[in-house]
Parts: sequence; structure tokens; C-alpha cells
Amino acid sequence: QVQLVESGGGLVQPGGSLRLSCAASGFTFSSYAMSWYRQAPGKERELVAVISSAGGRTNYADSVKGRFTISRDNAKNTVYLQMNSLRPEDTAAYYCKAALSNLIEVWGQGTLVTVSS
Repeated sequence: QVQLVESGGGLVQPGGSLRLSCAASGFTFSSYAMSWYRQAPGKERELVAVISSAGGRTNYADSVKGRFTISRDNAKNTVYLQMNSLRPEDTAAYYCKAALSNLIEVWGQGTLVTVSS
């Protein structure tokens, strides 16, 4: 069964850090690029970061460049999102995604990040 399970969300003060994890199973993780998205209340889901299958290439939304870092451990079938200098506007549900083909996408259930004092 193809599955993505996110973890690591929570409540953090502005300026704080969190590391999200996304554990994959049921497919050859090392063959696919992985992405993190987020969706704030009342807003559309947006792409946060992408990492290539081997991890050598990454791309970020302008809003998180210099603060967030995407990485992966193909031996552990896990992709990470290190989030530093968090802001209230980073509050959202964060989702990881694997695009297995042009027609098949797999999403996790999401993990909630709340940035508030």
C-alpha cells in the first residue's frame, strides 16, 4: 500500500524551529522527487519545497527561501522539512507529496504547524 505519513508539527513561538518528517512506504522512494506543500485556513494549497530523487536538487517558494530546508534520507524512505525563523504566516497544515506519474499523486494526511506567541 502506497502511503505517506507526516509528523513533527506542533505549536511554536515566532522565531522558533520545527522539523517535519514524511515517511514513505509502498513504492520505490529513491526513484521519485518529493514535495512539501502547505495550506493555511481559507487559502489554497501552495508548494513550499521540492527535492529531486537523489537529493541533489532543491527548489523553494520565495516565502520560505533562506528559512526552510528540504532534505531526504533514501535509506530511511523519509523526506524532511527543517523550518527555522518561523513566522505566524507559516501557520498551516503541511503535506508531503510524491508524484508517481503524470496521473498518480500520493499525499500524506498532513501535520499542523501553528506559529503563535
